[in-house]
Amino acid sequence: MDKIDAIFIACAIISIIIAIVFVFIYQYKMKSTINKLNHMLEDAINGSFSESTYDESSLSALEAKLNRFLSISLSSENNLVAEKGRIKALISDISHQTKTPIANILLYSQLLIEQEKIPNECHDIINQITGQSEKLNFLIQALVKTSRLETGIISVVPKSDSVLDLLSSVCNEVKKKAEEKNITVQITCEDSFAVFDKKWTEEALYNILDNAVKYTPNGGNISVACISYEMFCRIDIVDSGIGIAEQDITSIFKRFYRSIEVNQYEGVGIGLFLAREIITAQGGYIKVSSTIGKGSTFSVFLPK
Repeated sequence: MDKIDAIFIACAIISIIIAIVFVFIYQYKMKSTINKLNHMLEDAINGSFSESTYDESSLSALEAKLNRFLSISLSSENNLVAEKGRIKALISDISHQTKTPIANILLYSQLLIEQEKIPNECHDIINQITGQSEKLNFLIQALVKTSRLETGIISVVPKSDSVLDLLSSVCNEVKKKAEEKNITVQITCEDSFAVFDKKWTEEALYNILDNAVKYTPNGGNISVACISYEMFCRIDIVDSGIGIAEQDITSIFKRFYRSIEVNQYEGVGIGLFLAREIITAQGGYIKVSSTIGKGSTFSVFLPK
C-alpha cells in the first residue's frame, strides 16, 4: 500500500466518523426538539402554556404562534360561553313571557264557550281561537326544547331501562288521537333493555308516532315492534299512511321542513327534527323507508 492509498483510507475513515458524529448530533437535536414540542403541547392541553424562549429560532417562532393561537382559542371559548349564557336567558325569558298569556287565552276561551248567552255563530270563532292558541303553545314549547338541546342547556342522561315500558307509555299518549280516527295501534315487543333517557326518548318516539297517526287515514293500522340485537335495540314504527316521497326522505328531519304533499295537514315541521336530535344525542340513529300510498317505517336504533 502506497502513501496515497493510505491518505485516501484515512480520509474515508475520518469522513465516516464525522458523518456518524453529525448523525448523532442531528438525532440529539431532533429528539430535543420533539421533547420540547411534546412539552409545549402538554402545557397547551393543561392550560399552562407560556413562551419560554425569546430568540430568532424556528422553535421560538413556533412558541409565539402557538401562544397566539391559544389566546385566540381561549377568547373564542369565552365568547361561546357568554353567548350560550345569553341564549339560555333568552329561552328562559321567552318561555316565561309566553306561558301566562297563552294559558290565559285558553282559559278565557273555555269560559266564553261555557256561557249560555253566547250566540251559536260565536262558538266556531271561540273554537278557532282555542285551536290556534294550542298550536302557538305547541310551537313555542317545541322551539324551546329544540334550542335547549342544541345549546346543551338540557342534556340527555341515558341509562339501562325497559323498552317495553317505554313503548307502552308512548302508545298510551297517542291512544286518544288514534281512537278518534279508528286507528289500531298494536305493540309487539318482548321485554328487553336498552340505554336511553326515558323522558326525552318518549318525546322522540311520541313525535314519530303522532306523525304516524296524523298521516294515516281513518281505520288504518299502526304497529310498534322492537327487535333486540347485540349492540342495538331496534324499534320499528310502521303505519299504513300516505307514505313519503323518496326525494323527501332526506329532508324530513330538517327543522321546519314540510313537503308540499302534506300542506293540508296540521304541523310546523319541528317534531322529526327534535326526535333525531334526541336519539342522536344518546348514541342512536333513525332510518326511514316508505312507499307512497302504502305507508312508512321509522326504525329507531337505541344502544344496548
